Parts: sequence; structure tokens; C-alpha cells
Amino acid sequence: MAKKEMLVAAIKNGTVIDHIPTEKTYQVVTLLGLEKLTTPVTIGYNYHSKKLGRKGIIKAEDKFFTDEEISRLSVVAPNIVLNIIHDYEVVEKKTVTTPDDLRGIVKCNNPKCITNNEPMKTLFHVINKKQGVLVCHYCEKEQDINNVKLV
Repeated sequence: MAKKEMLVAAIKNGTVIDHIPTEKTYQVVTLLGLEKLTTPVTIGYNYHSKKLGRKGIIKAEDKFFTDEEISRLSVVAPNIVLNIIHDYEVVEKKTVTTPDDLRGIVKCNNPKCITNNEPMKTLFHVINKKQGVLVCHYCEKEQDINNVKLV
């Protein structure tokens, strides 16, 4: 009988970000500012995944993410799973999904848009989650979520 071994050490309290597409792992680290944390962060890359083939996994000790941080994540890697850990137990699982509106997260790629010329937050409506189509609330220009720049 084969023994299953843990690839990454368990954490007592914090968040495990799982099912990250491998190529997006370091983008998630940067997006969440994990390199600035003073608590331990474990980054796993290229792990085997039944769902994705290969995946990334990040464990952030004593770090719990805000809804705004989770919304930012949805732009880079929708469908990742956040496992909230307390006393070594998963107390909550959240699947990150793209919200209907993205406020102050994505930059409009229309240079004439008011959001690029005035000090104001951007607002995009997600008009097709499956294909990742966003439309700017102000100039109505469509954008592909896979090609956006973050604010």
C-alpha cells in the first residue's frame, strides 16, 4: 500500500489558495502582495492536478483576504479555491468567481476614456463570464479579461 505524503506543510491559521493555473501562480503572489507579508508564505508550483493537469498552490499563514482582494484574484485566475484554516482545520472553502462588476480593479484600454483622464475609479460590467468579456461603464468599450491591465 502506497503512503500518501503531504507535499507542503500544514498551516495552523491562514489561507490556502488552491487550484491556481500553474502559469498564474506568481501573478497571484504579486497581485495579493504576498511578498510583503512578514508571516510565512509557501508557494507550490507545477503540482499534479486531476482538474487542471498542473496547478499552483499558495499557503499564507495568518493571512485572511478581503472581498476586494478576492475580486482582484478573479480577474487573474477565476475558479481558484480559497481554504480558510483555523487550528489546522478547513473551516470555510470559497471558490473565487468573477463578480458582475469590477470597480477600481481593471484599467480601461481606451486612452480617451474619462477614467484615464480624470482621477476616478474604473467600473466594468462583466457581460460574459464564460468568455471573459468586460464593458467599460463610461466609454462602453469591450475588453477581454485575459488582456486587461490591473489598476
